[in-house]
Amino acid sequence: MDNNQNKSDIQNNIDFSDKPGYLLNLDISKINKGDAWLVAEKLKDELNRNNYYYYIKDNPVISDAEYDKLLRNLFDIEAKFPEIVTPDSPTQRIGAPLEGGFPTVVHSEKMTSLQDAFDYVELKDFLDRVYKDLNLSEGEVEFVCELKIDGLAVSLLYENGKLARGATRGDGEVGEDITSNIKTIKTIPLRLISDPNYKIPSTLEVRGEAYLSKEEFKRINEEREEQGLFVFANPRNSAAGSLRQIDPKVTSSRKLNIFIYAMATNAQLDIASHYEILNYLKDIGLRVNPNIKKAAGFEEIKSYCERWKDKRKELSYETDGIVIKVNSLAYQKKLGQTTRNPRWAIAFKFPPEEKTSKVIDIKVSVGRTGALTPVAVLEPVVISGSTVSSATLHNEDEIKKKDVRVGDWVLVHKAGDVIPEIVKVIIEKRNGSEKPFIMPDKCPACGSDAVRPEGESVRRCTSLACPAVQYEAIVHFASKSGMDIEGLGPAIVEKLLQKNLIKDPSDIYYLKYDDIFGLENFKEKSTNNLRSAISRSKSQPLSRLLFAMGIRFVGEHIADVLAKNFGSLDELMAANIESLSMIFEIGPRIAQSVATFFMQSQNRTIIEKLRAAGLNFSSGRKVVNVREEFNGKTFVLTGKLESFSRDEAKALIENYGGKVSSSVSKNTEAVVVGTEPGSKLDDAIKLGVKRLTEEEFKNMTE
Repeated sequence: MDNNQNKSDIQNNIDFSDKPGYLLNLDISKINKGDAWLVAEKLKDELNRNNYYYYIKDNPVISDAEYDKLLRNLFDIEAKFPEIVTPDSPTQRIGAPLEGGFPTVVHSEKMTSLQDAFDYVELKDFLDRVYKDLNLSEGEVEFVCELKIDGLAVSLLYENGKLARGATRGDGEVGEDITSNIKTIKTIPLRLISDPNYKIPSTLEVRGEAYLSKEEFKRINEEREEQGLFVFANPRNSAAGSLRQIDPKVTSSRKLNIFIYAMATNAQLDIASHYEILNYLKDIGLRVNPNIKKAAGFEEIKSYCERWKDKRKELSYETDGIVIKVNSLAYQKKLGQTTRNPRWAIAFKFPPEEKTSKVIDIKVSVGRTGALTPVAVLEPVVISGSTVSSATLHNEDEIKKKDVRVGDWVLVHKAGDVIPEIVKVIIEKRNGSEKPFIMPDKCPACGSDAVRPEGESVRRCTSLACPAVQYEAIVHFASKSGMDIEGLGPAIVEKLLQKNLIKDPSDIYYLKYDDIFGLENFKEKSTNNLRSAISRSKSQPLSRLLFAMGIRFVGEHIADVLAKNFGSLDELMAANIESLSMIFEIGPRIAQSVATFFMQSQNRTIIEKLRAAGLNFSSGRKVVNVREEFNGKTFVLTGKLESFSRDEAKALIENYGGKVSSSVSKNTEAVVVGTEPGSKLDDAIKLGVKRLTEEEFKNMTE
């Protein structure tokens, strides 16, 4: 296919319904540089369109596999032609770790907080003030009722329909630029929907609430508890912590979501009401909560509040109240605002649901990393629509702090409407029969020593042969983020352990056909599927294997850092604490944990079994020759280089111990400047960052 024919085909494919398979079956090798940008734009439009139907309309129009294929095609064409990569590309959702903290952002309009109403008397007082200030009667003013999402308020700025910036609320006037982390939220479109029926202003700033689902909040806290870290008190606290991560990969792993609830300005749009704004935002591709309702007065608003007081328990996310807003924008403007709050809106807060129960016993569970977690066994009590019979006590320090004893009457609630938690002991109900609890110094699962490392709040089992640790370790090893062995979930792992077919992760690769076929509900097809998934996992990259091993403090990002710096598992196993600590981003605690892990004979035995099974022990990339002028330093590339491709220059920097960032900051070591440099050169000049010509950079690398 010549250049003109190829371009003609692409241009004739504007209506994707005509040739739905075209973008799915692209032959990247046949696309030339002249057509690459156009093909990439078509892929971005199609991915953006499908994101809209998946996340906003909740009505997917293609399968997950087809979506993944489109995204892979975009990755491949951008890899072949890196100069066509744009910030709004779906491939750029996860950027490089931030350097030097978060820059500040001045909001175009102040992000105010809302006045609270804690009962219907206060709510009615608010409505009466609105009627009085507008000189109108009840029934003449329309309101909009919305669920108050328990998350973190953020501001999103779109320029020419593309996401340009994301920021925290901050003090209302000045927030923090968290664009890299905002991009990791898949329900935030990088491009707004292009539709001739809807005008999109050249500059559009919207406000939303970033939040975590109840399930994700629970998962994160369980993971943090396993790692000996403090747990988040509620989803709002967790969402805030997730969005203020220096490394966007951490934010991405938290699976945040968002609802957009307001527009900073509507000067360029012919919109007269808040309800119209919400529908407009939804139509251009932004995610708006579907549970909005117009109400004419107090009784209708009260009815809405009463309905959601109990129904909110059915939601996958937490809401702690109802926001009531005057619908008319003209009335909003007339009512104005105080220094802190708008006078046209209020938040009606639901009372927290807390119940009393009795601590029957305190037991200890053992997690994947050997962490011992005390759990209070309670007399069953119904809280937020479900029966609670146990509550986490987190660690022995928490037990001492709250002075929880067996036999105590306690006040219980659900943290984030999810995790049962003891709020406090009701001291007045004690009769002297209560028994203080002492954490065991032996693992309850295997009887091995349980020790509390210095500086940590969690006591841990010291045996890798502990059955409780084995189960969790194997489930983690086979998980999607680990070796991604499809079909080998927790229930199957449990069955394999019960039948003594496996004892550690390496045994997975020695399962025979009859071992799997003999399991309950496994037939020929499902057996072959699982065997194929196990076989495919052998080729997973070294970074995935390192993460799957479950080394303490080694998450996905650190696993990638280790794989790149050592190149092979053998070289990593031979490293000592000192050489590990020299690596950028590897601190003393991680270095100690990695070195200790590979010193254990049980772990080395498992690794040798994995080697014999044919797993990939090489990363294919390695920091081969650390140089002082690069080690631990950050470089930025801008413009076209004559002697190197962008990927080659990046590989050189990384091979010498440095890293490459996509943006310039005060912590940037130098900017390598090629021909036709972009705005990064201006940023370097403004910040006083050293600039290197291509010749100077070439001399450094020789």
